[in-house]
Amino acid sequence: MRKSRLLIAAAAVLVTIVGGLSITSRNDTAEAALVTNWSDEFNGAAGQSVNGAFWNFNTGGGGWGNNELQVYSSSTNNVSMDGQGHLVINARKNGNSWTSGRILTSGKVTVKYGHVEARIQVPKGSGLWPAFWMLGGGNWPTDGEIDIMENVGRDPNVVFGTLHGPGYSGGNGVGGNRNIGQAVGNAFHVFSIDWSPNLVVWKIDNSEYFRATPASVRGNRWVYDHEFFIILNVAVGGNFGQGNPGSLPAENKMLVDYVRVSGTNSGPTNPPPPPSGGGNAIRGNGSGRCIDIPGASPVDGARLQLFDCNSTGAQSWAATNGTLVSLGKCMDAAGGATANGTPIQLATCNGSNAQKFALNASGDLVNSASGRCVDVANRGTANGSLLQLWDCTGAANQKWTRA
Repeated sequence: MRKSRLLIAAAAVLVTIVGGLSITSRNDTAEAALVTNWSDEFNGAAGQSVNGAFWNFNTGGGGWGNNELQVYSSSTNNVSMDGQGHLVINARKNGNSWTSGRILTSGKVTVKYGHVEARIQVPKGSGLWPAFWMLGGGNWPTDGEIDIMENVGRDPNVVFGTLHGPGYSGGNGVGGNRNIGQAVGNAFHVFSIDWSPNLVVWKIDNSEYFRATPASVRGNRWVYDHEFFIILNVAVGGNFGQGNPGSLPAENKMLVDYVRVSGTNSGPTNPPPPPSGGGNAIRGNGSGRCIDIPGASPVDGARLQLFDCNSTGAQSWAATNGTLVSLGKCMDAAGGATANGTPIQLATCNGSNAQKFALNASGDLVNSASGRCVDVANRGTANGSLLQLWDCTGAANQKWTRA
């Protein structure tokens, strides 16, 4: 949200651990639980409010630093479940005034790195400004802001993703956008970021449209290496929303199917150093063995294989600009081919799409040029089993985990 003004709930409450969630608490603060895997599926009964173990409300008006028109409320008229697996945030017109909802996980759930996504159908109409975003604390913009999704009704086909920090806030934020060719509010979409040290990647429906690194912030400070909390809201008007709110209907609903966090974070403020080689091992779920450079010999054309995980540099893969690097060379689809059966090898890094591989939240290691997954040939599990490209099937020989 452009020029955000944050009101943080005074209470500092530890998150309740709900069955099925993997949650790691910080050792140095009682402010919130730092999560690695967390979700809210919004499966409550119709009219029920949000889970108070996870969410707070911002309430009140005054423009929120953006000349916004709405007054935020904790009423279930503005924020509630619909009984069909959705959270509803409803911007309601009351004569010449507006009420809406803004919920946030401050003091309850925080995130540092990983994959953060929500499946949302935004409302449509000139003057609406729905958002899914994160803040790094109460000192804006110094603590940083990550806007995972913004859409404005006056520009209905476009989704925006933006960073705001010291020296690049408000209208000077660092961001990108995608025009999807139809109103974003026509259907549900999955809005997400993949966040790691020195890199944030924005996606809509798992398709990347922008990425930012410390080089993107124009010589200013990169402030995205600490915990952030999650916010959902629908604003009306405002410096960015603008539009013609007077023409909107009485109710304007944003439907949220879920919010999910997955992947890893660095844990406490002072994390342990990475494994030898500057990255992390990638372990096969079906075999328990790791992606390995044979003989630790980084020659072009070396066919990548499975081998017992051993924490050596030959199994340490650093994610750099969409490429996986080990021993100074890149994971590569041989010959730039994209067909099933294409060998996965090591090669001199060249920036081509044949070397673009990303491990997604589902455990698929996907080559962006082909859309195919890294697969263990013949479903092998033994040392020396070779890797190839293959259609993504969800089978165990295509599932991978950072180790």
